[in-house]
Parts: sequence; C-alpha cells; structure tokens
Amino acid sequence: LAEAKRIEFPDNVIARLTGKSEREIHDMRHENGIVAAYKIVDTCAAEFAAETPYYYSVYGSENEVEETSGKKKVLVLGSGPIRIGQGIEFDFCSVHCTWAFSKEGYETIIVNNNPETVSTDFDIADKLYFEPLTLEDVLSIYKKEKPVGVIAQFGGQTPLNLASELEKNGVKILGTSPAVIDLAEDRDLFREMMEKLEIPMPESGMAATVEEALAIAGKIGYPVMVRPSYVLGGRGMEVVYDNESMVGYMKAAVGVTPDRPILIDRFLNHAMECEADAISDGTHAFVPAVMEHIELAGIHSGDSAFLPYIFPRKIWRPSRNIPGRSPRRCMLRA
Repeated sequence: LAEAKRIEFPDNVIARLTGKSEREIHDMRHENGIVAAYKIVDTCAAEFAAETPYYYSVYGSENEVEETSGKKKVLVLGSGPIRIGQGIEFDFCSVHCTWAFSKEGYETIIVNNNPETVSTDFDIADKLYFEPLTLEDVLSIYKKEKPVGVIAQFGGQTPLNLASELEKNGVKILGTSPAVIDLAEDRDLFREMMEKLEIPMPESGMAATVEEALAIAGKIGYPVMVRPSYVLGGRGMEVVYDNESMVGYMKAAVGVTPDRPILIDRFLNHAMECEADAISDGTHAFVPAVMEHIELAGIHSGDSAFLPYIFPRKIWRPSRNIPGRSPRRCMLRA
C-alpha cells in the first residue's frame, strides 16, 4: 500500500484493483501512518530557496507546509482544470470569496490545480494546494489544515459534486448545504419544489435506461430536451427528435445510474429563454441581472453569448443593441 501511494495511485484505483472499497483503503492508510506530505512548488528553479505558498502532495517524504498563526481557517474549492462546462466565472467567484474571508480576518486556503486561473496567483490566498479536486485529496488537506469549514459552491460542478461526500466524512460545508445543492441538482426534487410553489414547467420525466427514456419520450412527444442530473452548467444537454437519436444518446451517456438519471422534458419551440441570477440572505433576494439566451438550446452558458438587460423599475431594456436584433422591451410581472 505504501509503495502504491508512493507512485501516486489514488485510493479509488487501489480499491478497484484489490476488490476493497475506497473507504477501506483510506482507513488502512491512516491506521498504518501512510498519509500525504506536502512540498513547496519550486518557483525559483532551485537557484535559491522558494518561499511561495504553493504546495503539492507526495508520499514517503517530509512535510514542508509551515505551521501558521492561530487564526481561523477557511478552505475554498476552486474549479479545477478549465474544460467545457467549467467557465472562468467560477474562478471569479472563488477569488472574491477568498478576499471576503481575508477581510474578515480568516486564513484563506484554496485547493485548485489550474495554473491559468487568478485563484492560483501567489497573492490571492494565504495557502494554495495545487491538488486535484477529488474526495481523497480534499479530505487529506482538510485533516491537515483543520479549517472551520469548506466552501464548495463557488467552484462550479466539480466541487458541487464533492459536497455531499465531504459532509458524510465529517466536513463542515459552509454556505449552501449539500441538501440545498441536491434540491437544484436532482431534477425530481426540483420538479417537486416547482409543483409545491405552483410554478409551471414543461412536462418531464426521469430515465436511467434506454427503455425508460423511450417510454417517457413517447408519452411527452418529440422533440424533447435531454440532460443528466448533477450538471447545472448544461454539459451533456441535447435536443432529441426521434427514437433512434434517443437510443444513441442514452448509450453514450456517461455515469447514468438510478441515483443520477437523465432528465427528459418537453422542448418548447419558438420560446424565449431567459436566465435570472439571484442572491439571498434567507430573507431578502437581490436579482442583479436577467439575461436572454440568444444561442441555440443545449449550448453551455459559459460558452455562449448573452443579451444582457438592465433593470429600470419594471421595464427591462437591452443594455446595448446587437446587429440584426431590434431592441425589445419586456414587462416583468410580479
């Protein structure tokens, strides 16, 4: 086990190769003192001693992370490598979250392994762990640093998917709780909330198999919009027009299980799609922007263009004209 960790085998891979669970491998490591040490990233090419707050994990070596002052710590999860579905907006949120906690007197720690982001600059956080955003790596850092909690909601889909498992392992999730994340991510729970609030939404269903998907699509009628649960950004969303395309989509879908089925809902032709961002403290809600999507349905919002609106009283106006589109005015109903 020690040798497997020394050559960088993750716990879940060792578990798969040995027929054990990831939890069993994790516990076995800790019982035998096989834990990660952290080294400073050498930004000076060994010309002279590096003094950066950048760290990466190794096994079977000495730890180089300096013990810090007695300030309370907070751990912020970044977005990981930039890919389709992981836009730079998550880096912006992570950075501003870190700055806000710094102003409140906390020691700030970021976990991110994307060298192209602002959050990995040397002057953003007190410490940066240049580590993958996996359950194993985040837990290891959490146990070493002992922060008051972890913030998962500003890094995009990758840390959101970790929130529930982190909580099960005793990690305190600050801000948006895993239960509330599930309310948005689990489309069945989301539909139940819409029905409770009497908010109309397109006819929909959930499917984990090809047969279920064909039955639901037949009941709703083509075209339908299909997308996985737990991908708020829209990755994997497509418009399907017939049974053949549905079979191909379901066979190609990755990670579809009864716990994480595919959402199928009626595709609305000739509809206007708008998006509203909101911030709430639990009592008051602030809506800073409403945007009309001008791209085709199924394109991830981070990869698209928006027609932004500003809010003068009850009338929404485009903030600028877009060639080929006349300005619109839309009345907002309370």
